[in-house]
Amino acid sequence: MEKVVTFTLNPAIDKSSSVEHVIPESKLYCDKPLYEPGGGGINVSRAIKKLGGKSLLMYISGGLSGKRLTNLLQKEELNIQPIHIEKPVRENLIIMENATNLQYRFGMPGPEIKETEIKNIFKTIKNINQFPKYFVISGSIPQGVSPDIYAAMAKIAKEKGAKVVVDVSGEPLKEVMKEGVFLIKPNMGEFQELVGRELKEEEEIKKEAYKLVNDNCCQNVVISLGAGGALMVNQETARFMRPPTVPIKSKVGAGDSMVAGIVLSLARGKDFQEAVLYGLAAGSSAVMTPGTELCRKEDTDKLYEKMYQEIFV
Repeated sequence: MEKVVTFTLNPAIDKSSSVEHVIPESKLYCDKPLYEPGGGGINVSRAIKKLGGKSLLMYISGGLSGKRLTNLLQKEELNIQPIHIEKPVRENLIIMENATNLQYRFGMPGPEIKETEIKNIFKTIKNINQFPKYFVISGSIPQGVSPDIYAAMAKIAKEKGAKVVVDVSGEPLKEVMKEGVFLIKPNMGEFQELVGRELKEEEEIKKEAYKLVNDNCCQNVVISLGAGGALMVNQETARFMRPPTVPIKSKVGAGDSMVAGIVLSLARGKDFQEAVLYGLAAGSSAVMTPGTELCRKEDTDKLYEKMYQEIFV
């Protein structure tokens, strides 16, 4: 059994194309579309594989779009376990405007999930053979699903002995904090929404993160700060980690790549600071790639070695 399992409740097919100009009320002739798997946990598993690791990817799948999603994941030779639902999974649209190099992203709502299907999802999670060391919950929830669903999943995983890693936002994140988890990885906007106020000073950010740790909401907080790097906080330390300057081609997938780098490093036995550093390297690697492409192992390893030498040597 893999040491890492990722779960995606609201997967997607990302359909991307390009056009010279985006003009309202005009018929736009786009280039040939590219279809890629999408959704938080799916991208975490995809990034783990790109970094040379393995995971089990669990996700809901329904309709023709669900079949296409499964086919796309099989082509990437991922270890997958789809959980069937009746309604089709969502399809998102990403359009690049060539004239300006601006990207337009249209996210669609997720499928309706029946109560019987919710029960089957929980049954499937409970019946995982040899429960993993790390259980990653990442991504949005479809409309109509109770925001406490991730908290309920976290409780099951914790009872099975797993360390729960969460990369979600809004009400689902607030609910999962009540359960308490191993790690949360919000960005700055998501963290401010979680604590309920704007934070301008570094000491304010640290104070609020420490409060979550001390209240047993989570053992570790890693806040991604974009070009500013990341802040990691736990009972032992609070530390800002700054990445080297890299050429930015697209910020899409940076957060998922960061989670993948952290969890993969932990699964390989690295200590927490080293794991966060590798995650930061993976996230920085992802912004160096175009479109929706995730991190690359070669870039990630080079960035990690550079940062490791600067921080620990």
